Amino acid sequence: MRTRIAALVVLMAAAAAGAAAQDSVDAARELYAAAAYEDALAVLNRLHPADRPAIEARSIEQYRAFCLLALGRGPEAERAIAAVVTGEPLYQPRQSEVSPRVLSMFTDVRRRMLPGIVQQRYSDAKAAYDRKEFAAASAGFKEVLMMLADPDLAGAVNQPPLVDIKTLAAGFQDLASNAAAPPPPPVVVAAPPPLPPVPARADPNRIYGVADSNVVPPVVVRQELPPYPTVVTAAMQGAMDIVIDETGSVMATSMRTPVNPLYDSHALAAARNWRYRPAMLNGAPVKYRKTIQIAITANR
Repeated sequence: MRTRIAALVVLMAAAAAGAAAQDSVDAARELYAAAAYEDALAVLNRLHPADRPAIEARSIEQYRAFCLLALGRGPEAERAIAAVVTGEPLYQPRQSEVSPRVLSMFTDVRRRMLPGIVQQRYSDAKAAYDRKEFAAASAGFKEVLMMLADPDLAGAVNQPPLVDIKTLAAGFQDLASNAAAPPPPPVVVAAPPPLPPVPARADPNRIYGVADSNVVPPVVVRQELPPYPTVVTAAMQGAMDIVIDETGSVMATSMRTPVNPLYDSHALAAARNWRYRPAMLNGAPVKYRKTIQIAITANR
């Protein structure tokens, strides 16, 4: 009897693991590619964007819109696209990724929603500025200016209220950036020579970074980003965080600022093969977190 119960528990665990594997964005993407729109939509409906990372949440709503459009459920598709635009106003799919119909609907929804989002994001940035949270305010005003430069706002950006917001955001962004800059160093008063410092010992469990001035950063041996796989019509930027271990290998990767899902996966995969001379603390190798800036220029 005990043997049968144990076997049953194993079978139930395997079934649960199989079901979890089926409920993923990748599974939904494969079903969508196979034109199994109802099945793909069922998988997506079991995924909850609020519980997922930002990139995955956007992919869930994006593929939900694709499936709904393929099934002729236009109003629901618009709501899914609106969720994508609300979460990430600067994102829009590439022509190589979606059909002209989907691209047209994305454009229509963005043109309708962006003016309101710009006004809300400006209000949020101004509130941060008033609270003297200058770094957050600077980032907020910068995002507002990037949205105002979006081609989908070309018809509205030179008219009220956006034309006024553009002028105000530019001014406040300069003020916030200057206020967020570190103050000048204080005047140093002569003092007796300090005792020789005790050399810090490397902590094997700690991940050091740029803030640790006593650590010699890692030196690049091999670090090449993959080329963008499609035609680039507008410049894109992003950033990736990597953790380099004591041997100089990359032990962890993550996107700090995503470019888009297509390129992000290629960049993360390439980063796992990068090599460095490890960071050093008093002659001992240590783990180190490094941020890689990504800049993709237009090629036409």
